[in-house]
Amino acid sequence: MSAVPVPQPRAAVPVSTDAASSRRSLAVALLLGAAGAAVVLIASGQVWSRGTASVGGGSVPLSADGRDVTGVPAALAVVGLAALVAVFAVRSGGRLLVSLLLTLSGAGAAATAFLGASDSSALDEKAATTVGDSSATIGDVLTHTAWPYVTAVAGVLILLAGLLSLRYGKQWPAMSGRYEREGASRAGGAVRRGPGRPAPVVDPDRPEDLWKALDRGEDPTRET
Repeated sequence: MSAVPVPQPRAAVPVSTDAASSRRSLAVALLLGAAGAAVVLIASGQVWSRGTASVGGGSVPLSADGRDVTGVPAALAVVGLAALVAVFAVRSGGRLLVSLLLTLSGAGAAATAFLGASDSSALDEKAATTVGDSSATIGDVLTHTAWPYVTAVAGVLILLAGLLSLRYGKQWPAMSGRYEREGASRAGGAVRRGPGRPAPVVDPDRPEDLWKALDRGEDPTRET
C-alpha cells in the first residue's frame, strides 16, 4: 500500500513593513486632520474673553468669542479639511503641494489662536459700540478662557496630519486610480477595435459574452 501524502500547511505570507507603516500613517493622518479641524471649528465659536464696559454709573458685561477675536483659525481649518480630502484625489507633485498646504493650514491655525489668547481688541470694539464712544475701551475686569489654547492644540493636530502626509503621502492610494484604470481600459478597447471594425456580436445566451461586453464598457442588453 502506498502512503497517502499529508497536505502541508502553507507558509504565511509576511506583511510588508512599508505597507503596514503606510496604512497606519494613513489612518493616523485622517484621524488627526479630521479631529483637529472639527475641534478648531467648535472652539472658535466659544467665548475666548470676558470683560465689562462702564456705561453711566454702572457697567455692562461683554464677551467675545473666537470668531470675534480672529476668524483665521476657523478659515484655515476649512482649508485644511479640504486639503486632507484632496490628498487622495491627486498624485506625485500635486499631492506634495496639497500636503504642504495642509501643514501650513495647521501651523497658521495654531499660531493665530495662540496669539489671540491674550487679545482684547475685540472686547474694546464691543465696548466702543456699547458705550457709543469710539475711544472707549474695556474695563479692568478682563478674563481669558482656555478655548484659544484648545484651538491652538487642535491646529497642531492638523499640522501633524500634514507632516505625516508629507512623509508617507506618496505611499497612500489615490481615490481616482480605479476609475482612471477603467477609463483607460475602455478607451484602449475602443482604439483596438478601430472605427471601421464592427463591435463583436453578443450572444445573450452565453454568459461569457455578456461578461466580455461589460469589460469593454458596452451595454449587452442594448439592441444593435
